[in-house]
Amino acid sequence: MVALVAAVILGLFVVAYRIYARFLGQKLYGDDEALPTPAHTKADGHDFVATPKHVLFGHHFTSIAGAAPIIGPCVAAYWGWLPALVWVVVGSIFMGAAHDFGALVLSVREGGRSVADIAGDLLGKRARVMFLIFVLLLVWLVLAVFAMAIAGLFVAQPSSVLPINIEIVVALVVGYLLYKRKIPALWPSLIALVTLYVFVWLGTKLPLSLSSLGLDAQQSRGAFILALFAYSAITSLLPVWVLLQPRDYINSHQLFVGLGLLFLGLFLAHPSFDAPAFRGGAQGAPPIFPLLFVTIACGAISGFHGLVASGTTSKQLDRLRDARFVGYGAMLGEGSLALASALAAVAGIGLVGACTLPAQGAVADLSWAGYYDTWAHAGGNKAAAFVLGGGAFLETVGLPTELSRTIMAVLVISFAATTLDTATRIQRFIVAELGEATGARLLQNRYVATTVAVLPALWLSFAQTTDPGSGHTRELGWILWPIFGASNQMLAGLTLMVLVLYFRKRGRAVLTLAIPMVFIMIVTVLALVSGAQRFAEAGNTPLATLAAVLLGLVGWMIVEGALALRRLRRASPDAQSK
Repeated sequence: MVALVAAVILGLFVVAYRIYARFLGQKLYGDDEALPTPAHTKADGHDFVATPKHVLFGHHFTSIAGAAPIIGPCVAAYWGWLPALVWVVVGSIFMGAAHDFGALVLSVREGGRSVADIAGDLLGKRARVMFLIFVLLLVWLVLAVFAMAIAGLFVAQPSSVLPINIEIVVALVVGYLLYKRKIPALWPSLIALVTLYVFVWLGTKLPLSLSSLGLDAQQSRGAFILALFAYSAITSLLPVWVLLQPRDYINSHQLFVGLGLLFLGLFLAHPSFDAPAFRGGAQGAPPIFPLLFVTIACGAISGFHGLVASGTTSKQLDRLRDARFVGYGAMLGEGSLALASALAAVAGIGLVGACTLPAQGAVADLSWAGYYDTWAHAGGNKAAAFVLGGGAFLETVGLPTELSRTIMAVLVISFAATTLDTATRIQRFIVAELGEATGARLLQNRYVATTVAVLPALWLSFAQTTDPGSGHTRELGWILWPIFGASNQMLAGLTLMVLVLYFRKRGRAVLTLAIPMVFIMIVTVLALVSGAQRFAEAGNTPLATLAAVLLGLVGWMIVEGALALRRLRRASPDAQSK
């Protein structure tokens, strides 16, 4: 049953790319136009670099596919397997991929500018500043949460430390060979892939832990977080071809092989669903609506993807017609990752025996009922279901238990790490655009912008406050995760609003964008209101205030969008077309 469901969903993704992506490209986005891209018109060898579409696909896919499409489905499996899988399929095909594809085309048409910056042309100067501030807050949360997730996995799975860090060295070599020596990508890619998996195996033999330096688990996490932010800051300042792009490219091969092995193991194992199709709300658990749609955020639709598409990817797109493969295709790849994560959580964990869970500790025989006995445990275990359940699928292929779990941990960390360094670079661009919008020239300096991009996120990673759910003290970044999910989805709704206005102004039929826009906005406004109420009832005034501020920014931008649409409707048909 599980294998059949997986095969059907993967088949739907293929059909969607062949039919729906072509429809969007030809009828709405006009991706077949011979339009010079910013990678050529603004080429600078640093940020604007024309890139072959397969290399750029690797960068874009690994940048958008961070920890969220893994953690989200693992947590959402609390409500059963059917809601999670339906949302991954419908969201990825009709919402997320259309959103990513559109954001990429929009940015290319507008000289590589970010969606937030372009919003100013359509909504006005006030909305431009509000949009940029909203994005700043969101990306700071992304940076904090991903850094903490990676650091936690380094501590929990020390065998992953060596293979993850060797990727930096391999990427530097590959970047040099591709761009300085002009060597075709095939052989360096294959050698890099073999090297990375050799070090995955070596990692199981040589686990690296900071406990050998006398640091406990909490101190080790802190040290890893500091190192991650230092690395991301440096990477964001280097030319994109030196490290960011080649690392994402070789990572994509490593990750596709890992996912391929995972699905192969699933088909060989023929597991049954260990979870019910649907589980109603239990005591202490939030309602499935609207929380499902913001819990599985990046696995179905994500505003952060629009930032990647318009932040780094649009500056590297060689030809406009490559946008369909890179934008729509990469989101289907992320949907496949979310599918694998969900199936590991609802079926794979039934194959796991003795293990240790982050929230419950040692477990003699793992099952879905034991893993998801409470909502607090579902949230506290995060990506453990993917690592353990996916590892069980890999064991079916014949891999040893420790190696299987190391591969799964490396997949999680690699996805998160590539998103972390890309997000830091994007935040640098956003800070610079905010400086331009407000006349603050200092913010347009790349070193100042990088500092502003990193320091608030670093504070979120270390600052602690009371968790309104459990009453325990936790890192502020983790407590803000529900707000991140809702804000991320709202950013997707706002990006869809910009796309609706942009292509409506050009006389295109925009119903395929308007329907997802309305749905996402309704869901995320309800989620933000729910979050503000929950924090207020718990007496956590700062977090309730933050949720209210985000809600206010969203309301303001929705009003600006409605006014802009009203102006378009009043315009003559001739003024709406170019």
